[in-house]
Amino acid sequence: MIAGLLLAAGGGRRLGGRPKALLPYRGRPLVENAVRVLREAGCAPLHVVLGAAAQEVRERADLSGCVVVDNPDWAEGMGSSLRVGLASLAGTGARAALVSLVDQPGIGAAAVARVRAAYRSPASLVAAAYDGERGHPVLFGADRWADIAATAVGDKGARVHLTRHADELTLVECADVAEAFDIDTPPDLARLA
Repeated sequence: MIAGLLLAAGGGRRLGGRPKALLPYRGRPLVENAVRVLREAGCAPLHVVLGAAAQEVRERADLSGCVVVDNPDWAEGMGSSLRVGLASLAGTGARAALVSLVDQPGIGAAAVARVRAAYRSPASLVAAAYDGERGHPVLFGADRWADIAATAVGDKGARVHLTRHADELTLVECADVAEAFDIDTPPDLARLA
């Protein structure tokens, strides 16, 4: 069982404070697209970490079938959302967490499924690659969660763990099926059209 863990807590500081989860994409909130991608790639259960405008996201987005978790410390950065998300998976029986970010709509189910298929054991450490460069999504075997949580601070997320264990990391090339852009600034919003 490989859980999908969607980090969707960001406040969109560089977007004028527009929460990324609620950005319009194909007529619906962006968070719904990210959940659909994880579901289509075969991830279960699905856990979604909310932060900025969490109540509004719950009211406007269809997150049925997901475990929705609030990160009260979302403003501290992605690391706090990753810690909250991994903690929410404790006791689920998941052997790994496939972590994706809400603001990367160019990464679809094909790329997520490739990363998921690279799971080998609870010690697995896998990341999508784009022309050889590490990107998202990433897969963390359950044996790694405690160490990742201990080092996930600020906006670094799991970077410390990934750097320390680079020799154990499996990269899965996805540039042929996905585009790894982020929606971070107002000009990026054109990519949601």
